[in-house]
Parts: sequence; C-alpha cells; structure tokens
Amino acid sequence: MSLSRFKALTESGNRVSIGIAENGRRSDFFANNVFNEKKMLQYLTKDALESVKNAISSASKIDRKIADQVAEAMKGWAISMGATHYTHWFQPLTGATAEKHDAFFDLLADGTALEKFGGGQLVQQEPDASSFPSGGIRNTFEARGYTAWDPTSPAFVYGTTLCIPTIFVSYTGEALDNKAPLLRALAAVDDAATAVARYFDKNVTKVHATLGWEQEYFLIDKALAQSRPDIVLTGRTLVGNSAAKGQQLDDHYFGVIHNRVLSFMSDLEKECTKLGIPLKTRHNEVAPNQFELAAIFEEANLAVDHNLLLMDVMDKVADKHKFKVLFHEKPFAGINGSGKHNNWSLATDTGVNLLSPGSTPMKNLQFLTFFINTIKAVDTYEELLRSSIASASNDHRLGANEAPPAIFSIFIGSQLSNVLDELEGVSKGKLSPEEKTELKLNVVGKIPEILLDNTDRNRTSPFAFTGNKFEMRGVGAKTNSAKPMTILNTIVAKQLQEFKKEVDTLIDKKGLKKDEAVFNVLREYIKTSKRIRFDGDGYSKEWENEAKKRKLSNNKNTPDALQVLTSKESLALFKATKVMSEVEIGARLAVELDTYILNIQIEGRVYNELVYGYIIPAGIAYQNKLISNVAGLKEIYGAAHKKFSEGQLAMIEEIGEHLDAIKKMTDAMTDARRKANVISDGKRKAEAYCHNVRPYFDEIRKHSDKLEKLLDDQLWPLTKYRELLFVK
Repeated sequence: MSLSRFKALTESGNRVSIGIAENGRRSDFFANNVFNEKKMLQYLTKDALESVKNAISSASKIDRKIADQVAEAMKGWAISMGATHYTHWFQPLTGATAEKHDAFFDLLADGTALEKFGGGQLVQQEPDASSFPSGGIRNTFEARGYTAWDPTSPAFVYGTTLCIPTIFVSYTGEALDNKAPLLRALAAVDDAATAVARYFDKNVTKVHATLGWEQEYFLIDKALAQSRPDIVLTGRTLVGNSAAKGQQLDDHYFGVIHNRVLSFMSDLEKECTKLGIPLKTRHNEVAPNQFELAAIFEEANLAVDHNLLLMDVMDKVADKHKFKVLFHEKPFAGINGSGKHNNWSLATDTGVNLLSPGSTPMKNLQFLTFFINTIKAVDTYEELLRSSIASASNDHRLGANEAPPAIFSIFIGSQLSNVLDELEGVSKGKLSPEEKTELKLNVVGKIPEILLDNTDRNRTSPFAFTGNKFEMRGVGAKTNSAKPMTILNTIVAKQLQEFKKEVDTLIDKKGLKKDEAVFNVLREYIKTSKRIRFDGDGYSKEWENEAKKRKLSNNKNTPDALQVLTSKESLALFKATKVMSEVEIGARLAVELDTYILNIQIEGRVYNELVYGYIIPAGIAYQNKLISNVAGLKEIYGAAHKKFSEGQLAMIEEIGEHLDAIKKMTDAMTDARRKANVISDGKRKAEAYCHNVRPYFDEIRKHSDKLEKLLDDQLWPLTKYRELLFVK
C-alpha cells in the first residue's frame, strides 16, 4: 500500500462511538422541526388554520390576509427554533433541490431593525431562473421565474433556515421543476380514482397516492473518496480492478452493522426524526459497504420531498462521521449497484387501501378493479414508464444481475394469475344468478386467503405486486422519485378515466347492473393486458426473446428510452390529464438529453485526466523499473541474464501493450467527443455520445484494470477497491 493511502486510512479511520439518537423515544421528538398541524394549532388563529387545512385537502386558495397571519406565525415558530433565514425549497430540473436564503432581518425607513416575513414572501418569490435548465422554455437572458408555496408539504427548520416547499414555474407559467407536474398527476389520479371508488363506497371523497421508498447507498471513507478524482467528479469509479473478495459469500447482506456505520445511522435517524422523515428500516445490503434504509408509507408528494431531504441530510451526517455517501447507481464494477424502490398504492380518505383485498366480495371487487386497471395502465404505457427512470448512471444498472431489466413487465404471482384467468373466462354481458354467486364467493371471495401466502417478490421484475402495493424496482438510487411517480399516477389516472367511461356506458346503454358492467370491462382488460404479465426470470435471454414477440419495448439506453416522451400517444395522455403541456414535455426531453450528454462528456474528460495524469505515468514508471532491473541483470550475467529476466521481459511487453491500447483508445474517445460536440440536434448528439463515445470507456477500463494487476502496489496511484469497499 502506498504511503499516501496509508495516511488517508489512518487519518480518517477515527472511530465514532455509538450514541443514543436522542434522549427518550423517537416518537417523543418526531417532527419537532416541522410546522405541522400540531404547531399550527399553537400559532394560528382558528380561521387561518381552517384556511390552510382547506388548501391542503381541496387545493383552495389562501386569502392574502390569512397568508400574512400564517407567515407571521411561521416566522415566530421558526425563530423560536433558532432560524435566522428562510428559503423557498424547490426541485429544479437538475434532479437536486435548490434554495436561496433570505434573512428575516430587515430595516425600516427610520433605520429601525426588525425581523420581517410577510404573506407575500411566503406565498411567492422570484428567484433568478436563468441558470436552471429550462429545455428552451425561455432564453438565458430571460431570468424571471417564480416559486410558489405548496401548503400540502409542511415547512420545516433545517439548521438555521426555515424551508418552505414550493413549485417553480416560468414567467409564462410553465413548470420548471419536478414538483408541479407531480402535484398535477396526483390531482388527476385523485379525481379519477375517487370517481371509481364511489362505485363501491359513496363516502369516499378523496384518494391519495401513497409512496414508501427504499433507499440504497454506499458509504466509503471520506479521505479515500477524495483521493479518487473519478469519485469526486462523477460519483463512481471509472477504473478499478475487482477486489479478491467482493460479495461472493453474501456475508454482508443483513450482516452485523459495523460500529462506525451504526453510529452514522443512529445520528441520521435522529436528524430525520426531527424533520418528520419516518425512517423505519436499516440494514446491510448485498455489496460490501452498501446499505439500505426505508421509510413508512406517506402521501406521495410528501414522501418525495422527504426522500430528497433525506439525501441531503445523509451527506451532512456522513461528513461528520468522515464518510462519503455514494448515490450513483453503479459506483463499483463487479458488485451490485443501488436503486430506490418505489412502493406505490392508493388510499381513500375513509382509510381503505384500494390495492388491498377486504373481508367481503364487494371490497374484493374494488381491489380487483384498481389492481387490473393498474396492470392495464402499465401495459399501455410501459415504454413511457421506462423513460421515467432513464439516466446515464442508471443505464449501468438496469439489466444487471441486481436490477430489473430495461423491459417492463409485471409480476403478480401464480395464484393471482389463476384468479385473473378465471375472471377472463366469465361470459360477456348479463350474468346469471349462478355465475354471480360463483364469481363473488368462489373467485373474488377467496382473494384474501390467496394473498396470505402469496406475497413473495420477483427481484427480476421491474413492477411487482407485493400483497397490497406495487413495487417499482427500476428507479435509480439518485433519481428524484417525482419523475416516476408523475408518470405512474398519470397513466393510472388516464386508465381509470377510460374505465369509468366504459362501465357507465354499459350501465346506461346496455342496461347492465354495476357489478356486471365492472366484470365485463375488467374481463376485457385482463385479455388485452396479458402480454405485460410475466412471473419468470427477467434476466434470462429467453425472456428478452419472448418480450420481443410480445412487442414490449426494450430500450437499453437513455437516448432511446426518452424518445417516447414526445410521441403522439404521450402528448395525448398528458393533455387529457392536464399534467403537462406539449411545451413542458418538449422541455423535459431537451433537459434530459442534455443532462445525459453532459454526464458522458464529464466522464470522458475525467478519463483523459486519469489516463494521462495517473495511469500512463504509473505504467511507464514500473516499466522503467523493470527495464532497469533487466539491464542490471544483463550487466552482471551477460547473455545468461535471459534465464533470469524472461518473465520481466514478458511483463515489460505486456505493460507496453496495455499502455499503447489505453492511449489509442483515449485519443479515439477524445476525437469522438469532439465530433459529437459539434452536433446541434440534441437527439443526434445524445446518440453520438451513447454509441460513439461511451463504448470507449469500457475498453479503456479493461486495459487499465489489467495494468493495475501488473503494477507494483506502491506505484499504482489510485486507491484500490479492496481499500474503498471495506469499512475501517
């Protein structure tokens, strides 16, 4: 091991003792830093509280005078919590969150100082939008953009700042963020699902989409991470030979958590608890230094906000523990990457999970209605759903042995498949009394019993039913969950709209009773969505061939996956649901393509730095060392030196071959980048980076990793996998 790496290990390897997260139970200080209903009861008048609650439940506008009251109350509470500044916390199209802090401190005309925060500052602000991605919605010199308060996600104090969750829109009203389309999608699915749920319960007035996320991540030593330019600049290792021991023994999975990691987790849970993030589960994942945490289900908009906040908190807490968190989907070759599983369901304001069967045939018919409609929605828009998880980093993971494939399919298990097969065989039109009894008692009535022992998961399935929810497994670890949640809720909303139209038509025009109409429509959906159901091995070549026969998409890279965004069908979907305009969709396509290009471009530049600044010099240094040794042997032994230096001569030649290949590949990659950079069309440029630039990365890496195995450990300039992947 080199001296520099030894110093990094010893300097950063200080143990942090395991402490109690907080005095008392976590429930005692849950959401202490959140301006939730409990705080509003203390600080708001009755009228102001009712106005905010109405805005949350029915999206009604808040009167300016009420907004002033809320702002004054919020300011008072925040200052009592130690806040000195406030910010509109939003989600631009960068994929991260953004914030501009303003002090409560202000001066009056007479020079008197005071703490000031009014309703106008709460409800709307005007941050400079010129440097955020807009996808051509406005010119760079048109800087105006607006953030607008989202009262459905409560404000919170983070450090010394009052954070107010907001949407972000352009001067002309188009969404420049990920939250605004999500809120529209949630409104659309609420309207559509409520209308259908009222077939079964007239008391339902609202349906919430719920989300329970699972976050995978890597922890590595901070000093060692900083010793790697590729980790610092790209979030992953662009080169690196696999350690002799990786995840072969599966001994890390659910293993005893290392003390230093446990201390980090305990502090993280303390901070998240105060911020109202309901963390529930923590454990070691499959790969060394890989971990997972999961939260309790929440309303989807709040869950998305909490996941974004979580990742920021993780970075800060990790820094205190001398760790670096890696959210990249594939930071290390040869071992598992990281995802963010999105567990999704629908819940009514009457307390019913619409994807959970009940104790009566009527409740089970309700379950089947939402279950089958979700399957139908995914079947119709599977390519669009795939586009929602597309990114340069996730391309490394999708289809690998720890992640679902790029082909979208749905796993429901053999027993539920049998139920759907029985329903498919139901006669069309009016049902006889015997048929109704058979359906309700012997088919629909037995669903709870079936699900009791049929909640297994298919890890190779991108979209699996797991008992009372669907699990979307392909979401990347650093992806903003707003993107897949916007698409999923939009397609389900559209499908439920279509379902209600068809059912109502059968009732009004064909004279069928409600149950008969529902069964008739579901029967057709089961038939027409059959191709999306697959319970086998999603990694197999046989499935890829079968999926092709079923005419399912298989977009293995981001440029291909994104093109569906502006298809005729996608544009019609977003228009019908009022989730996004054609301008907003086109902007997102442009931003996503540009982000993909820039990520590959940055990685290409880092390869140049690694090859010419680290790898080639190290190879030449060791080659020279071997040459000097061979020359010394020749000087001592003359012609007889060959029997002593044959192996070294072979190594000199092998090193030379790898160095030559690395240089040629790097130069060719650089030339391909230059050619791609002059392409003005975003789609063609992204394709050039995908097909003409990125393939060189694997070739450069292959020769570099072989060179790493040949060189003296003291001379290899980059921290190795065996040092990065095991907590010290």
